[in-house]
Amino acid sequence: MTEEKTFEDKVRDAIEEIRPMLQADGGDCEITGFDGKKVLLRLKGACAGCPGAQMTLKHGIEQRLKEQIPGFEEVVPAN
Repeated sequence: MTEEKTFEDKVRDAIEEIRPMLQADGGDCEITGFDGKKVLLRLKGACAGCPGAQMTLKHGIEQRLKEQIPGFEEVVPAN
């Protein structure tokens, strides 16, 4: 019998799929917490100071999570 993954586990799995793309450009990300169906995410490395960081969060990572995880709401930038 297989266990159903939690919301947090699904988000972690999806982020692990996304991270190699960020790492290829010298960046990375880390989950700093959860707030209901939202994830607090910190961009690191080259991504942290990138002018396109907000686009990466909202139109890249957030969009991908919404497509993969039913009920996912939002990526919130963490400091």
